[in-house]
Amino acid sequence: ENRMMTFLRGCKFSLEKCKRKLDMYFTMRTACPELFSNRDINRPELAELMDAVHIPPLPGLTPDAKRVIILRGKTEKNLANVNAYDGMKIALMIGDIRLAAEETGVAGDVYILDATIATPVHFAKFTPAMVKKFLLIVQEAYPVKVKEVHVVNISPLVYTIIEWVKPFIKEKIRNRIHVHQDMDSLHKFVPKEILPEEYGGTAGKVQEFHDQWHKKLQDYLPWFQEQENIKADESK
Repeated sequence: ENRMMTFLRGCKFSLEKCKRKLDMYFTMRTACPELFSNRDINRPELAELMDAVHIPPLPGLTPDAKRVIILRGKTEKNLANVNAYDGMKIALMIGDIRLAAEETGVAGDVYILDATIATPVHFAKFTPAMVKKFLLIVQEAYPVKVKEVHVVNISPLVYTIIEWVKPFIKEKIRNRIHVHQDMDSLHKFVPKEILPEEYGGTAGKVQEFHDQWHKKLQDYLPWFQEQENIKADESK
């Protein structure tokens, strides 16, 4: 029921829209095994990736009840060998836990993308088909309302990446992308008491929140294994 309520809330309580999203959610689980199977965070490739990035939803909500999620690479060398699909898989695993376990009604998501170590090598790992598939799933199969996307610690490459991604995202989300030259600019959107110390905030360190989510992903292993069998039967 928790998951159903999250879907309904994300569809503004439109039953028709909710049915379409649920249909797409279970269809994509069948259609994209590379993203929805073998979801064991202890597998070496996923564990290695969790050591190379920070990807935590933060514990507090903004004053208008939005959830803030940080995405950042920790060290450049550790990211050289990762598979982009594994990164997408972990993001969707976190999304599924939130669908099942989010306790309070969330008005939407705010993403902070830290581009400190973004390089052409990382960018080259993503093909248009891969990004299109992932964004189709996020936009059409998950009841996620992307309210804001903030890009910090930017380099000239960031603008290239944003322009490259734009054709795959809905216009209303395109208009919600903000690029920040400094943290003061970010604080106009996200209060300091929500943000980790690395972003001029007072909430704690990113690593602490990341470790909490890593533990949660480990604890949910039996649940993920159970979910493997819950998908659309396309023969019907």
